This record gives sequence, structure tokens and C-alpha cells, in this order.
Amino acid sequence: MGSHRAAALIALFALSAPALGETPGWGFSPLPGEGDRAAMGCDRDATAAQHTCLVVRCEDDFSTGLYIHTNRFGGGPGMWTMTLDREDMRFMAEASTGPYGGKITENAETLLDRLRNGTFVYLRHGEDEYAPFAFISLAGSMTAINEALYWCAPRVPPVEQNPAASVDFDLPEKEKPNESSPTRPQ
Repeated sequence: MGSHRAAALIALFALSAPALGETPGWGFSPLPGEGDRAAMGCDRDATAAQHTCLVVRCEDDFSTGLYIHTNRFGGGPGMWTMTLDREDMRFMAEASTGPYGGKITENAETLLDRLRNGTFVYLRHGEDEYAPFAFISLAGSMTAINEALYWCAPRVPPVEQNPAASVDFDLPEKEKPNESSPTRPQ
């Protein structure tokens, strides 16, 4: 009887735990090894079995990468038609060896700006002429993207850093710590 109860509790826990995978909206990428270095925004009908997602990733060299992550037959590489806040655009996604299918390199800065500041995206692969457009809400995209790109912030090279021992605290005679400044006429 005790083993049945334990099995029931394990099954209940498994059902109540959030499923990892592609889910609608913006958040951190659930792919293994990605952690908080990539923000992923998936279409409103996304499931682990069927999804179209846009990914903004902090690359290993601290540059910013934009990707299409999809399970469509043929993957993410190719021409994508997008409507971003009622403006039609086209982006080419190249084959990627990373965890996402297609990397957007052409006009990536324009797309990144629109993803941060827009309200919605409709997108469809150019070869899927009769397929419906995937709808991705951009609600929460700015926060998710900024958190992922925090790790891409410019770093000061070690050569330009001041070591703590070289900081000199000699102050001129007129400026002494913990003393009030002399009053001046106004």
C-alpha cells in the first residue's frame, strides 16, 4: 500500500510540474545549456511538438545573435515573411550549427529594435505560401531580451582596468574628508 501511495505522489508531482519546452510568450530559452543567455518568444499556439519562435541570444563572443527556432519541415533556414506592427518585412535566415535552426544576419539590428519595442509579429516561411502565419506577441519581449543580453554588455579589457593598489587617495589640502566645504557667496 505504501508503494502505491508513493507512486501516486510521484505521478501527481510530475503532472503539476511545469513542462519544459517551447511555450507561448517571451522568457528564457528552455534548450539545454542556454540558461539565461537567450530570450525566446514563441507563437501563441506553441507546443513542444509544433512551434515557431524568435530567439535573441548572447553569443560566446558577447555579440548578439537572432534566430528562428521552429519544428517546421525544412527547419528555420530560408526567407521569412514578417509583419511587425503592420509593417511587412522579409528576413533571410541562414543555416546554424547552434541550438537554433536559422540565424538572421541581414538587417538583424532593425529586427532586434522592433522585437524590443513592438507589439506583435506575424511570420511565415517563404516556402509555406499557404500555411497560416504564426502570431508572436511582443508583450514582455523587452524585459526578456534585456535580461538575456545583460551578459553581452561591453566589458572593460583587463589592460584598461585600474588595480586597487594603484588608486591614490591624495586629496588637495582644501578638500579633507568629513569636513564641510567652506561657504561661498551666492
